[in-house]
Amino acid sequence: MTTANQGTRVLVLNSGSSSVKYQLLDMRDASRLAVGLVERIGEGTSRLKHSPLATGGEAREQNGPIADHEAALKAVAAELAADGLGLDSPELAAIGHRVVHGGLKFSAPTVITDEVLAEIERLVPVAPLHNPANITGIRTAQALRPDLPQVAVFDTAFHTTMPESAARYAIDTETADAYRIRRYGFHGTSHAYVSRETARLLGKAPEDVNVIVLHLGNGASASAVRGGRCVDTSMGLTPLEGLVMGTRSGDIDPAVTFHLERVAGMSTDDIDVLLNKKSGLVGLCGDNDMREIRRRCDEGDEKAQLAFDIYIHRLKKYIGAYYAVLGKVDAIAFTAGVGENAAPVREAAVAGLEELGLAVDGDLNAVRSDRPRLISPEYARVAVAVVPTDEELEIAQQTYALVSPALNS
Repeated sequence: MTTANQGTRVLVLNSGSSSVKYQLLDMRDASRLAVGLVERIGEGTSRLKHSPLATGGEAREQNGPIADHEAALKAVAAELAADGLGLDSPELAAIGHRVVHGGLKFSAPTVITDEVLAEIERLVPVAPLHNPANITGIRTAQALRPDLPQVAVFDTAFHTTMPESAARYAIDTETADAYRIRRYGFHGTSHAYVSRETARLLGKAPEDVNVIVLHLGNGASASAVRGGRCVDTSMGLTPLEGLVMGTRSGDIDPAVTFHLERVAGMSTDDIDVLLNKKSGLVGLCGDNDMREIRRRCDEGDEKAQLAFDIYIHRLKKYIGAYYAVLGKVDAIAFTAGVGENAAPVREAAVAGLEELGLAVDGDLNAVRSDRPRLISPEYARVAVAVVPTDEELEIAQQTYALVSPALNS
């Protein structure tokens, strides 16, 4: 049995281009000891917000310039040390890092070595916004605790079980293989966690359940999970493919890019910015906050209503497609910021699908809760669930499961 002096704590780091989210968890009971966020790194208006949950103290906030990720993590380490939870503690077993793109090579959590880090770097061209920031966080953490196991948990890993028929694009195979062009999928830690928790909610084992997971936040993705294994997902080579998102277009005719280049004179970079940052809900109506869009809809705003309708139309298409892929569906699970909180989205996504066994109970759907729950009526053949995601816990569990055998040997 693992004892405290063998290390039962895991620090989870999610390093973005200008931010670091972190949580310190005790894996004996999965309790959170501290959580925090450093944002606007490299700007004069940097902010660190730290909540010392273990001591029950009030949240603390620092405002002022934080030059880079090294300075950010040193500031985080100082905050943890102030609570008696310093990075030098013998109870810290490992640091788990969210890494967005792991390609085909990484299908499971992996202890980070020089070779692993080099492979993550080789994947930068297919994740230019995410992997560089992840790498920076890893290198900084390694410098702070070079003796401690550092583990990469990949967003793409859960989707590596997709069959080739789902993962391959219908383009020349030599070109595809030479440039690693295929569907990788993202949000994998969330899809893994939510599909498993949905099975638990139904009182079944994951291997006995088929689930469609709808991860709906500013970024959005769907997955078809058969018996605990992903068999299809909406995001592809990059997180641009699939559902309508806050600022991303989702599915689009590839020839739109050629048309914009030839007719509008737009560069590749211009089109990249258009499709990733100026499209989706914000491109359709100027807002990417679903709460604001629904408020505008209620006031009769036609642009907001059209944006909402397009969002729901795409969502329904994926529900139907993945129903067909799975053949039998036990549950549909809504998760992430929009999925967990926007009752009108859940209601509209399922409306009209009664022949597929889907329905939402209006009273259950209106309840707000941070607990997993069913929102379908008892007579529905397919359960509709709201399952709050917990990517940090998933990363911590995968990290600890990997390093704890070594701690106990």
